[in-house]
Amino acid sequence: MNITKDIKYIGVKDLSIDLFEGLYKVKSGIFYNSYVITDEKVAVMDTVEARFFDEWSNNLKEALGDRTPDYLIVQHMEPDHSANILKFTQLYPEAKVVASAKAFAMCKNFFGTDFAEKQIVVGEGDTLNLGNHNLTFITAPMVHWPEVILTYDSFDKVLFSADAFGKFGTDDNEDWLDEARRYYIGIVGKYGAQVSALLKKAAGLEISKICSLHGPVLSDNLGYYIEKYATWAGYTPEKDGVLIAYTSIYGNTKNAARYLYDKLTEKGIEAKIYDLARTDMYEAVADAFKYSKTVFATTTYNADIFPYMREFIAKLTERNFSNRTVALIENGSWAAMAAKIMRQKLEACKNITFAENQVTVMSAMSDDNKLKLDALAEELSK
Repeated sequence: MNITKDIKYIGVKDLSIDLFEGLYKVKSGIFYNSYVITDEKVAVMDTVEARFFDEWSNNLKEALGDRTPDYLIVQHMEPDHSANILKFTQLYPEAKVVASAKAFAMCKNFFGTDFAEKQIVVGEGDTLNLGNHNLTFITAPMVHWPEVILTYDSFDKVLFSADAFGKFGTDDNEDWLDEARRYYIGIVGKYGAQVSALLKKAAGLEISKICSLHGPVLSDNLGYYIEKYATWAGYTPEKDGVLIAYTSIYGNTKNAARYLYDKLTEKGIEAKIYDLARTDMYEAVADAFKYSKTVFATTTYNADIFPYMREFIAKLTERNFSNRTVALIENGSWAAMAAKIMRQKLEACKNITFAENQVTVMSAMSDDNKLKLDALAEELSK
């Protein structure tokens, strides 16, 4: 596939994967993207996951024709992109490897060599001229590993963005937003400050296309994608709405959560509800960052909170959950402690506003609980 006259796509599609990074469910697989720039000199942008070496190398050979690569540019050392560096150097022994100093240190760990005789170490603002195409390197530490660099081609105005702007899935008809949000929040969400710093660097570039290491090449309405990244990096809600996340043992906490959900939707409030024991946890995490308000509903369990809720809150706090309104619903048959424990965990987050109406269910829903849930629905609708 031609990205531009001189830039070709040589990546692969993985439809066999079920869990990305051993954590994230992928419903329609994932792309491992790689590109080749053919000019007076030839540069290959990253490799792919180890299992796909043959397919990738065949794609590369087809794109090269009778040429051989002069450079392999390593933007990110995560193995789904770097696994075939050693095999590439064996296939093309004259090629140089271009990467950050930290990436070469990681090569030593992964491959037992740092390719000392082939190294071209690059940092912020360094350039590599291929002929017409002049490549400028942009450091992006912790987006989302410390060695990451991005590459800007000033000739075609293409930003090779490493993992930034990537998404789960290989369905070309699927909207970018939801799976890009789940990807970003899950994998990069902790590093909002670093992403914001990167966006400031990119703001000075004239960009016509964004070529990430996962997902589609972005070329239309680039401001939309950049705006979404700025929103996520700033931990700003995308939408005014309510996420209700609950755990329930015998259905009573579920009844309270469903009652609140129905009341909110009756008021025309956009709301989404998740049973944390039966859903993709990372979909719920992503939606907690999407909406302006989150309701946490769970039971007291072994003088703590139910494990799935504890896991959910931990995933939010480790990703710097902030700038939200939260509400608490607890259930306890004799010593209700869940709301207190949830509040303590969430108080560590920045700019969290707790709803005034807190609901305590003692075993089963009562008429008084319904009145308090009505009041909570009214508060959350404002």
